[in-house]
Amino acid sequence: MRESAVKKIAVLTSGGDSPGMNAALRAVVRTANYYHIECYGVREGYTGLIHDDFLKMGARSVKNIINQGGTILKSARSQEFRTKEGRQKAFENCQKLGIDGLVCIGGDGTFTGAKIFNEEFGIRVIGVPGTIDNDIFGTDNTIGYDTALNTAMDAIDKIRDTATSHNRVFFVEVMGRDAGFIALNSGLATGALDILIPERKDSIEDLFGKFRNAEKTGKASSIVVVAEGEKLANIYELAEKTKVEFPDYDIRVAILGHIQRGGSPSCADRVLASRLGYGAVVGLMNGETNVMAGMRSNDLTYTPIEEAIKKHNEINKDLLLISEILAI
Repeated sequence: MRESAVKKIAVLTSGGDSPGMNAALRAVVRTANYYHIECYGVREGYTGLIHDDFLKMGARSVKNIINQGGTILKSARSQEFRTKEGRQKAFENCQKLGIDGLVCIGGDGTFTGAKIFNEEFGIRVIGVPGTIDNDIFGTDNTIGYDTALNTAMDAIDKIRDTATSHNRVFFVEVMGRDAGFIALNSGLATGALDILIPERKDSIEDLFGKFRNAEKTGKASSIVVVAEGEKLANIYELAEKTKVEFPDYDIRVAILGHIQRGGSPSCADRVLASRLGYGAVVGLMNGETNVMAGMRSNDLTYTPIEEAIKKHNEINKDLLLISEILAI
């Protein structure tokens, strides 16, 4: 490898936490140390950049964290970093330490901040996609998605036991404010009667039609998986409308919430995080900047941050069709 384009780097985690962020941090720190690049961790995301909250990190600084959920560096959403004055403070603190490269682990908001910081002050930045929503363009999967998906699937499996035992209908809300990846895949994997996601225009008549068809085929219990960003109605309104239409149904609502963001990362997320953390450091060393490290068809790629922010991964329409066919 030719001489590195960076000598000192910093790494931060920002925005919502996701399982595997610690594994990515570990990969960044150890790859940097392997190539004799000084590495600093930044506490609480961009807030730490502004308030000079850096700590020098060596290989032993990240021992025993690959299996931990959350982020040992903590995370925060910084309003001050949205201002030019805040970013100026952050730059001055980086200058003071001689930091010339920044690895930012997070989602859209994290990448937007990194892009602006690079354009204003010239510090090289590379993003690492850490979000359970899997909605960032430029990578087949984001860090944390596989773990969150399996958490949701496991929870829905348990709910189905109760639904079956009592002949109940359960509306289960999973995370996905603007993206239905968790809802679609967990719904397909658990045999949901219907899956409601923000990417598709759903109708209450279609939902009721599926309940009627289920009755005809002898179904005595059903699961409906709803993404939290579903535009048709919130989960309680959906349950209420269904109760009006089907007064004999025993209906329950379950909101899985933040259990999907926590927990020990799956094998897939640990491997993905390790590859992307490594890729971020190598990218900086090779002169890459204002890009996001991602995995596409099992190959490490770099996508311009602007493109990663503006575009979004698209829902697989085949999976929607398959889920409908298999729910009969």
